[in-house]
Amino acid sequence: MTTTLLVAGATGDLGRRIVRELLGHDDVHVRVLTRPGSGTAADLFGDDDRVDVVTAAYDDHAALVAAARGVDVVVSAVSGVRDVVVDAQRALLAAAVEAGVPRFMPSDWSADYRSIAVDSNRNFELRREFAADVDAAPIRATSVLNGMFTELLTGDAPMILFSRHRVLYWSSPDQLLDFTTKDDTARVAALAALDPDAPRVVEIAGSTLSARQVAEIMTELTGTRFALQWAGTAGTLSAMSKIGRLVSRDESATFPAWQGMQYFVSMFSGQAQLRHVDVDRWGPHEWTTVRDVLGAQVRAS
Repeated sequence: MTTTLLVAGATGDLGRRIVRELLGHDDVHVRVLTRPGSGTAADLFGDDDRVDVVTAAYDDHAALVAAARGVDVVVSAVSGVRDVVVDAQRALLAAAVEAGVPRFMPSDWSADYRSIAVDSNRNFELRREFAADVDAAPIRATSVLNGMFTELLTGDAPMILFSRHRVLYWSSPDQLLDFTTKDDTARVAALAALDPDAPRVVEIAGSTLSARQVAEIMTELTGTRFALQWAGTAGTLSAMSKIGRLVSRDESATFPAWQGMQYFVSMFSGQAQLRHVDVDRWGPHEWTTVRDVLGAQVRAS
C-alpha cells in the first residue's frame, strides 16, 4: 500500500533531505507544499513521478485542506519565527485535521524544548507553544528531537575556535551536549513518518559528549592541543542574550546573535539535554558522529 505524505518546507535544507530519505523507501508518494509564486519546488522535484507539487498559501484554509486531503502524514520542516513556527503551522494543523489526516509531524528538529525556563530561548518557546496546539488536536503526532545539528560545530556555532585552538564552554566543561547531523535527522524523520506506531516524541543523538571531549577530539585530529576556555556561566550568558535582544533590531530574524546565545544557555544549563535517546528504534545504524564531522572539516582545511 502506498503511503502519501505532504511535506511543508521541502525546499529548505532539512526539508530537501527529508524528501530524499522518503523517496528512498518503496511505495511512497510525496506531495510538496509550496507557496503561490514559488518555482523552487518545481525546479527541485518536478522530474520525479513520485512527487507532486501542490500550491497553497497558509492563509488560504480551503487550499490547504485540498492539499492535505487523502494524505496519510503531514511532515512540517518549515523554519522561521512566530509567523511560521506558530501561525503557519497552526494553519497547516487545522487543515490536516479537517482533511482527516491521521498523523502530523511538527517542525521541531531541535534539542528538548519542553523543560526550558520561561524567556530563556525564543525559538524553543515558540515550538513549545505550538506543541500545546498539536497535543490538543484530534490527530496523532510525532516530534523528532535531535539536539544541535552537528554541522554547526564547523563554524556557525562559535564553540570551537579553530584558529585559536580553543573550545569554549559555559558553567561546566563536563555538561553533556547532544549532536545529530542533518542527514541522520532526515533519515529518522522519514522512518518516523512511515511508522504508524511512532511515539509522540523520538529522541536521537549521533553523539552525546561534553566540551572537554570535543577539545580532546580536536587535539587528536589536529595534533595540536585544543584547550578549554571558560566563557562565563550559563546565567551570565542568558543575561547577555537578553541585553542583546533588547538593543537589537532583528527580532524577526530566525537566528540573530542573541538567539545563538540562548541556544548555548539551553545546552550548557542542561535544560535542553535529551534524557531518553533511542538510536535503535528502527534498527542498527552507523551514525555520523562529532568526530566524523570535525575530521572532515580538518582534512578539508
